[in-house]
Amino acid sequence: MKGFSELTLSAGLVIFWLTAKVYSQPRQPQVPCFFIFGDSLVDNGNNNGILTLARANYRPYGIDFPLGPTGRFTNGRTYVDALAQLLGFTTYIPPSARTRGRELLRGVNYASGAAGIRNETGDNLGDHTSMDQQVSSFADTVLQMRRFFRGDPNALNSYLSKCIFYSGMGSNDYLNNYFMPDFYGTSSDYTVKAYADVLLQDYSRQLTQLYTLGARKAIVSAVGQIGCIPYQLARYHGNSSRCNEKINMAISMFNSGLRKLVDRFNGGQLPGAKFVYLDSYQSTSDLYKNAASSGFEVVDKGCCGVGRNNGQITCLPLQQPCADRSKYLFWDAFHPTEAANIAFAKNSFSSQTQSYAYPINIQQLAML
Repeated sequence: MKGFSELTLSAGLVIFWLTAKVYSQPRQPQVPCFFIFGDSLVDNGNNNGILTLARANYRPYGIDFPLGPTGRFTNGRTYVDALAQLLGFTTYIPPSARTRGRELLRGVNYASGAAGIRNETGDNLGDHTSMDQQVSSFADTVLQMRRFFRGDPNALNSYLSKCIFYSGMGSNDYLNNYFMPDFYGTSSDYTVKAYADVLLQDYSRQLTQLYTLGARKAIVSAVGQIGCIPYQLARYHGNSSRCNEKINMAISMFNSGLRKLVDRFNGGQLPGAKFVYLDSYQSTSDLYKNAASSGFEVVDKGCCGVGRNNGQITCLPLQQPCADRSKYLFWDAFHPTEAANIAFAKNSFSSQTQSYAYPINIQQLAML
């Protein structure tokens, strides 16, 4: 009996040790890497070192972020920060401005505040990295990554095919281009429909270039309901709606075409690829309508800013923001709070309907 007891105890200790070892292993993300393209909604510091008004590396930006003001245009985490955590990444995807060596294997954030699909978009704010330039930077990254695969292009392509690529572009092509006629001529050159078509042609080319460079699992975000952001509410005085429906209508045309583009990509135009259309317009609209049930009390003005709806300009350096950021949908005139970004990420990651992510959700995309 004594020997049996000792054997049982020893077996128990072995099981305990093995269990502890399993649970002490660092959790692996659901995908090996995450590459991000976009504008200020997902920029995490790429604009810090360039000459531009589109910068957020000062307080109160980052007031709720562990690292303080990093260049993120919100009080805490961006949408892609929250999404990276849902995907199992234990650290944030770094900005391209300071990503080197083996760090590239985990992914890179190329996003730049004021950037757009068109190269001239955002020029009114100064320097930025357009979508064309971001794609070019990714091409350079692919060249740098080859050495980690001994120059074997097949091994590198296999690795990249498991990664997730996110692209969120188009907002500035309207806010800082088409609907800024004093600075740009696009509204004179194109009807609303023609402009959407031109944007989609350029965007299709850019996304196809990412595919050629190795992207196979891609998330493409629609443009949100920007006719309802504090910046527009501060400027617009409509009679029948608090939002600028002229802008929302233009955005809807672009989004409708973008969803059709995703269908074409998934329908065989880009063999082996799977694209997910992220309906940011619908998710924003639903948060407006169901704000209280989602924990939001203020949906029509920024937590910090200047003027009507705190929407005339973005947060000023060292400005005192609202006390409870979790109750606000918007952080400043243009950008969501961390709380809103987390809500958007959760909805798109595991949504069981196609209202927010189409044709599958992001969790399902990661598992492919």
